Amino acid sequence: MTDSTRPYGAQDPQHSSYPEPPAYPPQQPVTTAGGVTVWPGDGAGSGGDGGRPPYAGFAEPVPQPPAPRGGHRARKPVALLAAVAIVAAVVGGGSAALVGELTSRADRVSQSTPVQNASSRSNGGVAAVAKAVSPSIVEIKASTTSGQSTGSGVIITGDGEIVTNNHVVAGADTVQVVLSDGSTKTAKVVGTDPGKDLALIKLQGASGLKAAKLGDSGKVGVGDEVVAIGSPEGLTGTVTSGIVSALDRDVTVSKEQGQGQGQERQRRGVPQWPFEFGGNQYNGDTGSSKTTYKAIQTDASLNPGNSGGALINMNGEIIGINSAMYAPSSATGSGDSAGSVGLGFAIPVDTVKADLAKLRAGGGDS
Repeated sequence: MTDSTRPYGAQDPQHSSYPEPPAYPPQQPVTTAGGVTVWPGDGAGSGGDGGRPPYAGFAEPVPQPPAPRGGHRARKPVALLAAVAIVAAVVGGGSAALVGELTSRADRVSQSTPVQNASSRSNGGVAAVAKAVSPSIVEIKASTTSGQSTGSGVIITGDGEIVTNNHVVAGADTVQVVLSDGSTKTAKVVGTDPGKDLALIKLQGASGLKAAKLGDSGKVGVGDEVVAIGSPEGLTGTVTSGIVSALDRDVTVSKEQGQGQGQERQRRGVPQWPFEFGGNQYNGDTGSSKTTYKAIQTDASLNPGNSGGALINMNGEIIGINSAMYAPSSATGSGDSAGSVGLGFAIPVDTVKADLAKLRAGGGDS
């Protein structure tokens, strides 16, 4: 059979590279009633090319060669789709993990740290200590026949019991107390202990006051941070800070009346806040009647008027009652004080707690 008489699509035995003829004749294009010609292969899922005639330019459609035997061409798209799905899953999982981690980090960042006051953590800072304890610190103005003594005190009960130094109120005719809110109340002296330089006074008609928390001076260590609050030179609520410089310092103070510190007495040239340490006298003559106690030494700035105020640890607890300081110029008898030079002393709060019962009963050892 010649080429001219070979049936359409028949394979020439000598040209085995040609594909076998299709099992059915090619589909012809169909023209709809609206005049739209639909070519074979158009439609959803047909794999066509969007309605473009696949046989354009040919008078007679030429059949496309079928896929090779074995179905390799058919499996490749499936394998490709599977690979794409796996990659998408991996990328999607990684994205989810990344988003989850970022969300977790954002949650950790956005969580606000609870605000804690000074009494609930050890590193609240000076500002936290001052905020927590300042309402419990007062200014004391004790009037005597020789003038007015100005010092500080610590509220220890809600109804107005206040601990201060004996030398602040010794011989006082009247005692006025200025609270942290600026209000003034009259107080009476309940008991004094000149041997420990401690005194207890009580506000008249007071209630609902914020009492300070008394700590444990036995746990105080050298180098511990401390805060001092008092009324130096009548400046109510003054806050200073420093560290514990030493423990168990033997400090000797006068037990006599008229040796207390104060602004009026300073103007009259009377030595203020006299004490002895290491065999030397500071800030004037302590007199013949003396008492010695073990003190906490601090470099927190103390000045006249801090006497009877609080020395506080960083938990907001009272660890001492400030009682003595060294002022160089007043040691020479000058009426002007040069202020604190970082040598201050406080009566340990354990001494105060042990003496409270006696003070409430009217006094301790003289």
